[in-house]
Amino acid sequence: MSSLLTVKNLKVQFTTSNTFASAVDDFSLNIAPGECVGLVGESGCGKTTTGLAIMRLLPGNGRIAGGSVELDGVDLASLSEKEMQSQRGNEVALIPQDPMSSLNPTTKIGRQIGEGLRIHRGASNDEARKRALEVLEMVDMPRPAERLDQYPFELSGGLRQRVIIAMGLVCSPKLLIADEPTTALDVTIQAQILDILDRLRKELSMAVLLITHDMGVIAGRTDRVVVMYGGKKAEESPTDELFKSMRHPYTQALLASMPSLETASKQQLVSIAGMPPDLTKVIVACRFAPRCAYATDQCRQEDPQLTGDTRHQFACFHPVAGPLTTIVTAPVTAEAVEAAPHKELARVEHMVKEFPIKAGLIQHKVGAVHAVSDVSFTVNEGETFGLVGESGCGKTTIGRMLVGIETLTSGQIYFNDRLVTDKNHKMSREDHVQRQMMFQDPYSSLNPRMSVNDIIGEPLFVQREGTKVERQRRIYELLDVVGLNHLAANRYPHEFSGGQRQRIGLARALALNPRLIVADEPVSALDVSVQAQILNLMKNLQREKNLSYVFVSHDLAVVYYMADSIAVMYLGKIVEIGDAESVFRRPVHPYTQGLLDAVPVPDPAEARKKRGFQVRGELPSPINPPSGCRFRTRCPRAEAVCVDVEPELESYGDRHQAACHFPLRTRVEISS
Repeated sequence: MSSLLTVKNLKVQFTTSNTFASAVDDFSLNIAPGECVGLVGESGCGKTTTGLAIMRLLPGNGRIAGGSVELDGVDLASLSEKEMQSQRGNEVALIPQDPMSSLNPTTKIGRQIGEGLRIHRGASNDEARKRALEVLEMVDMPRPAERLDQYPFELSGGLRQRVIIAMGLVCSPKLLIADEPTTALDVTIQAQILDILDRLRKELSMAVLLITHDMGVIAGRTDRVVVMYGGKKAEESPTDELFKSMRHPYTQALLASMPSLETASKQQLVSIAGMPPDLTKVIVACRFAPRCAYATDQCRQEDPQLTGDTRHQFACFHPVAGPLTTIVTAPVTAEAVEAAPHKELARVEHMVKEFPIKAGLIQHKVGAVHAVSDVSFTVNEGETFGLVGESGCGKTTIGRMLVGIETLTSGQIYFNDRLVTDKNHKMSREDHVQRQMMFQDPYSSLNPRMSVNDIIGEPLFVQREGTKVERQRRIYELLDVVGLNHLAANRYPHEFSGGQRQRIGLARALALNPRLIVADEPVSALDVSVQAQILNLMKNLQREKNLSYVFVSHDLAVVYYMADSIAVMYLGKIVEIGDAESVFRRPVHPYTQGLLDAVPVPDPAEARKKRGFQVRGELPSPINPPSGCRFRTRCPRAEAVCVDVEPELESYGDRHQAACHFPLRTRVEISS
C-alpha cells in the first residue's frame, strides 16, 4: 500500500538550562491511507512526543533536530509555522489525552467545533454550525443539536471526548493522531469511543495513529503495532503477529504485566524492574539492557539495530520467541472461598449519602445528589473487597465514608465490632489509626512543599508515635517496605514518577499500622509495568501484615486480580455482589456482563469477536435517577416492570446476590 505518512530518522530534542534530552532518536514510521497503526510503550518512551512532532506542536524548548515528516508528499518538518497552520487541523488532526484542558471553557461547543472550518475553508457561521451538527451526529453524540449551545463543563468525560473527535473530523483530515484517547474513561465509555474511531476510519478512509500504553486497546483496533522504548523503535509488526510471536523482551514484558480476566486471580503479575533510561545522557548500549532478564555484556556495550524482514522488525541481540509462558495456577473456586474462615473487620448497613443542592440568596435546598442509596456489605480481615462501576456510581464516596472523611446521611458503619457512626460517637485515635486512605492522584494528595520524610512522618508526629529517632527509623522502614531508597526521604513529590509517588502514598497510609486501607483507583493513571509493581506490592503487604483493602476501580481486570469479594455498583446502588469467581465467571446482572464485555482483551482474535452485551449511552444524573430499576434506561432486557418496580437483591449462591427482574442466569442454572 502507498504511504500517506512517512516519518524518516526523526530526532526530537528538548533543551534544559545546561543540557538536552533526545526524547525521540532515529525513529521511522509509515502509515497507509485508512490504516490504523498503534504506538505503544511506557510513559517517557517518546510516544506523545512523536505525535506532537508530526503536528509541529512541540513545546518551546523542543525542536525537530533531524529527519523528515512527510504527509501526502509534503515535508511538515520543513514548513514555516504559517505554512504548517494550513496543514494542522485540515490535513492532520490531533485527539489529545485530556479533552477538558483542550476545550475553551468560555466558548460553546458548536462554535469550538466549527472553528476549524471557518479558518481553513472560509465557512460562514451558519455553514460551520451545520457542519458541527453533522460531525456530532457522526460521533454518536446524544441529542447533538442541544449540545451545540452547551459549554464543556456541562458534559461528562465521554461526551467531551466525542466533542474532541468531532473537532478533529470537521475538516475531514487524512490523518488522525489519537493520543491516549481513552485513558481516563470507564471501560464502557472507552469501548464506545474506540468503536467510533474504528467505524469512522473505515467510512472515511482516514489513517489513524493510536498512541497508548494499553496492549488490550492495541490488540483489537490496529493493523500494525510499533513498540517504542527510550525514544527508539524496539519492535514493529502486524498486530496479530506481534501478539503471537513478539521478538523483543520489552514487548513480551509489557504484555505479561497486564492483569487479565483469564489469569488466575492469585497469580503474581510480571513486572519490569527499574525505570526507563535517562535521555539527557548519551546512551551507546541497548536502552532496555538494565531492565532486561536476557541482557549480556554485548547488550551493555552495543546498541542493537533493527533486524528481521520488512513485515516484522525488532532491535535485540537475544530475541524471545513469543509471549512469556507462565505456570497458571487453578482459579480459586467459589467452594474454596466458602470453606475459608472469614472474620469480619468492617460492616456497612443501609448506607445513604446525599449531597444537598442549594440555590437562592438564602441557599435553600432545591434538590439532592443521590450519591449512595441503601448500600450494605462486609469486609473481612486479610481480604480485599472490590468496588466496581462507572465514574459517578458512588464508589469513591463509600470509601471516603469508610475512613471518616465524609459523614453518612443515614445508615451505620461497624468497625471491629464497634459502631463508629453513631451521632454521639467521636472519632477516637484508634479510629484514625486503623482506617487509612490511598488516594487516586498521588501528586495532588501529597503536599508539594513537604519532603517525603515529612509526608510519611506526619501521621507519626500528629499521633505522637515514639521519639524523633524512633519516628525516623520507622520512616526508613516504610521506605524499605515500599521499595524506595532512603535517599528519597530528602526529596520532594515533583521529583518522582507516578509509580514512585503512589509508593509514597502507600507508605504514608501504612505509617500507623492500619487494619483497613481504602485504595481509591490507586493504579488508574500508571503504565501497565508500574501498575504490576504496585499491585504485587499491595498483595505482598496484605499477606505479611494481614491487611484488609477496599479496592475502588473501574478496571475490572485489576479488581479481579486483587479482590476476594466484589460489589458492582450502578448509580448509587449495589446491583451484584459476591465472591470474585462467582461475579466474574458467572455474572447474573446485565450491567456486570456489559462491564466484562467492554474490557479490552490483549488478544487480537478474541478482541475482534462480537461481544455479547455492550452498555451504551451515558450514566443518568444522580440528581434525578430513573424510577424502578436504575439501569433500565441502558438495559436491552428491560420491560414494563422495570419502570415501576425496583428489584431487590436476591441470592444466587451462599455469597452471591444480584438485583434484576430478568437475570442472565437462573438459580437453577447456577446451582447446577
